[in-house]
Amino acid sequence: MPTIVITDEAAGQRLDLFLVSQMETSRAQIQKLIKLEVVQVNDAPARAKTLLVAGDKVFFPEVDLSPPKKTSETPILDIVYQDDDLLVINKPAGLLVHDATERETRSTLVDGLLEMFPEISEIGDNPARPGIVHRLDKDVSGLMVVAKTQETFEHLKKQFQDRTVHKEYLTLVYGELPRPDDIINLKIARSKARGRMVAKTGDQEGKEAITEYTVITRYTFTTYARIKIHTGRTHQIRVHMLAIEHPIVGDKLYKLKKMKINPLEMNRIFLHSTRLQINLIDGTPMKFEAPLPAELEAVLQTLK
Repeated sequence: MPTIVITDEAAGQRLDLFLVSQMETSRAQIQKLIKLEVVQVNDAPARAKTLLVAGDKVFFPEVDLSPPKKTSETPILDIVYQDDDLLVINKPAGLLVHDATERETRSTLVDGLLEMFPEISEIGDNPARPGIVHRLDKDVSGLMVVAKTQETFEHLKKQFQDRTVHKEYLTLVYGELPRPDDIINLKIARSKARGRMVAKTGDQEGKEAITEYTVITRYTFTTYARIKIHTGRTHQIRVHMLAIEHPIVGDKLYKLKKMKINPLEMNRIFLHSTRLQINLIDGTPMKFEAPLPAELEAVLQTLK
């Protein structure tokens, strides 16, 4: 393994940041190696935030950790709002928020962010997701807020934790929703057998999840509705709508095995984050809205 003796000039740096320049790879990959204890300082495992001292001997593996080349162009982001602290983006369907694996070759929203705002590379809890406070599934479109400073990141993170962020979605589901409006209060957990999220009832273990819907338009075999989420669980809306046997049109994962009608053919899920309300760092409330994308509006027109 290569060995580097820390000089006076390099002293005081965090171990993971020092290795970024030495190994020509991402901080996230280096942190993974450190957790695996294949990186050592003075013959002993160290932590990513270890501050190096002059004379320290740093050992690291001689492996190719260069990031894979992206096979698609860096996305041009649709920025709805921005200031010195944050920006709000209207994400298109089909775009990953961040790399799904360490060898991801598809360009992501994070790639677009770093090209436009390289200064946010160190913002957040995870270097693989700089500035990202929340996410949308790949085939879901709509509004996302991204932090540009660490102070704003912590401020937004607390709002999500305190459930003071207001989020609304537009969706089209199969069947006729039973009421004009209702609240779905079913816990959610990951199924060990299926590997996906499932709704839990009664005393079954799971995390609290609350979804509220309001019917906008009823069609022959589908219902167009507005969704408000009061919690932010993984795949929450998709799981809850399947649990009440009204899966979202276009959802290939959370779907009924048998349906009375032929499913509508779509290359994405009919779910769009249309409204977002947050408080700026000075306390000013801000509301943002993104209209239904053209491809989803076209689906509604065919139903009419």
